Amino acid sequence: MTPTHLPGRVAIPALPEQTRTPPSPTALPAFNSAPAAEAQRLLLGCLRSLRWADRVAAHRPYPDAESLLAASDEAAYDLSPTDLAEALAGETLPPLPDETYAIAYTALSAAHAAYEAKFGHAFVICVDGLDENETLDHALAGIRSRLANDPEEERVVAAEELRRLARARLLDALRGAGL
Repeated sequence: MTPTHLPGRVAIPALPEQTRTPPSPTALPAFNSAPAAEAQRLLLGCLRSLRWADRVAAHRPYPDAESLLAASDEAAYDLSPTDLAEALAGETLPPLPDETYAIAYTALSAAHAAYEAKFGHAFVICVDGLDENETLDHALAGIRSRLANDPEEERVVAAEELRRLARARLLDALRGAGL
């Protein structure tokens, strides 16, 4: 699906379907019983917002992974503009295969520079669930499409992408939790 921008509508490329392996049955109990500082460290690795991490950690224990993800989403939806700026400041370019950067460095870096100049923060997009060969196209389509947004529209889109990133990172962190 080709991204489009219509007046009054936020430009964002079609979101890929996410297929995630659920965390191991022992990961959630370990997260629930971890000391607050460890839980917050794990959460800050998912989304660099202290308010979000504090809020998600404070509502432990979670009965199941879906409850944790719902709390993560709710806390992400409630990020203030200051919280959003804090989270965006901790982001970098989306992870792409190493050879992709060599192949498309010029296009990606030029688009990213234009984005940062317009919006004042790093471009964020969740590429979770995409085939490795599709990530560059999705990232480039997203950045080009979103350059059509005004700053307020883009704040909404960036917040949604951060929520999706936090959700994907939280699942990955729980799968690899060494708490």
